[in-house]
This record gives sequence, structure tokens and C-alpha cells, in this order.
Amino acid sequence: MSEKQNNKSEELLSLDELIAEAEEGDVGNEEKNEEITPDLEKLIEERDSLKDKLMRSLADSENLRKRSIRDRSDAEVYGGTKLARDLLSVYDNITRALDAVSDEQREANKALIEGIELTRKELINGFEKHKISRVAPEVGDIFDPLIHQAMFEAPMPDSKAGEIIQIMAVGFKIGDRLLRPAQVGVSSKSN
Repeated sequence: MSEKQNNKSEELLSLDELIAEAEEGDVGNEEKNEEITPDLEKLIEERDSLKDKLMRSLADSENLRKRSIRDRSDAEVYGGTKLARDLLSVYDNITRALDAVSDEQREANKALIEGIELTRKELINGFEKHKISRVAPEVGDIFDPLIHQAMFEAPMPDSKAGEIIQIMAVGFKIGDRLLRPAQVGVSSKSN
């Protein structure tokens, strides 16, 4: 091995070797110790910097993985929001049609009415499969602006202010998000 190659191999000590030599104090003479110390400090700083970058990169990677899982889950649940909003009017129209049927018409067109009821039931089942649930308040419930929409306010005897006095249309949620608030009438009477 030439002298030049031998010098290079001495210069290219691994970080572990430099640390071990520094800890043991087996560096040799003072002159050599002074040469290695700045190099050792430089390597330790570089190691710490690279370790910090690696840890940050690992944290970013983990955050990205968690975010992509959450985004995928949200896409599965909320991806059909526009279609669901469009189908709400179909549900409303079927419900209004069934509510308008008189007893005489029900007897005369029993099969037709039964078919419409089954269609509404299938629509509701489809909603449930896709985590779409009804927000159906009852008369006497307290008005909640987060899930109800007040269509009118009127004084009503035997009721408290803020009580629901009429349900005009049920609301719907998809997952945790409100698709459409329940449309209600609210009492304005205060006792």
C-alpha cells in the first residue's frame, strides 16, 4: 500500500471509531488529538443533524399515512353526499304521495300503494347502507339550530318558547355531517 493510500485510510475513520478513540483517550499524541477533535465534533454535529432529519421524515411519513387512511375513510362515507342530497327530494316526493292517499284510494289501488311503500322502504334501506340517517324530531322537542331549520315561529298555547310545534320535513345526516336540517315550526310563546 502506498503512503498516500495509507494516509487516506487513516483520514477515513468511521464515526464509531472516532467516538471510541475519543472516549478511550487512545488517540496518541496531543497533535493528533487536536486534529481529530474538530473532525469528531463536526461528525457528531452531522450525525445529530441527519438523525433529526430522519426522525422528522419518519414523523412526516407516519402523519401522511394516518391522513391518507382518514381521507379514504371520509371518501367512503361522504363521497356520495351530492347524490344523497339529490335523492332526498325523491324520498320527500314519495312520502308526500303516500301521505296524500286517502283510505278509499288505498283500498282501490292496494297493489300500487304497496309498491310505492316498498320503494320508499328500499330507498331508506339504501340510505342506511351508506350511513345516511334520518333526523326526525317530535312535536314538543326543543329546537336545536344545529340539526333543525325553523320555517316559521308562532305563539302556541300550552307550549314553551323554542319548542317544536310542527314538523314540515325530516332532516338527514350522512355520517356525522348534516345533509339537510329537519324543517320545523317553532313556538314563540313564552310563559
